[in-house]
Amino acid sequence: DKDVYDGLKFLQNAVGAVPAPLDCFLTLRGIKTLALRMERHCQNALELARMLEDHPRVESVLYPGLDSHPQHELASRQMSGYGGMISFILAEDEPAARHMVTKTNLFPLAESMGGGESLIEQPYSMTHASTADSPIATHPSLIRLSVGIEHVDDLRADLMQALG
Repeated sequence: DKDVYDGLKFLQNAVGAVPAPLDCFLTLRGIKTLALRMERHCQNALELARMLEDHPRVESVLYPGLDSHPQHELASRQMSGYGGMISFILAEDEPAARHMVTKTNLFPLAESMGGGESLIEQPYSMTHASTADSPIATHPSLIRLSVGIEHVDDLRADLMQALG
């Protein structure tokens, strides 16, 4: 139908980027397991956050699933899970934090987070290095984890050996 074609052609041009057919297929395929993957992200992250909170080398853990998080009650009302992102501050100086993130085996050092695989970064020397001497600088010993869907025992063991 020429009218439908013309309408779709106009929208494609007016709205901008349109995903390729393969991207659409992969999105549709991935949607089917999204709930299971998110459940695993949340379970793994909560377990690792609890472990980190009890570790003597960790000063504090920022994860909304922990009772100690300042917005835990709000997060509990708004969310059915707390996500896969954890931030924690090492109770040591910046070089120790930089060294710690290089000691993991299952958490590759990366800046792009949120996928199915676990990743680690130290924002102070990576994504936020340009803000080091400004009022918006991150804590020098802050470490961020994007917790993936690998087996939590493997992730726990890797973080424990990296923390020493």
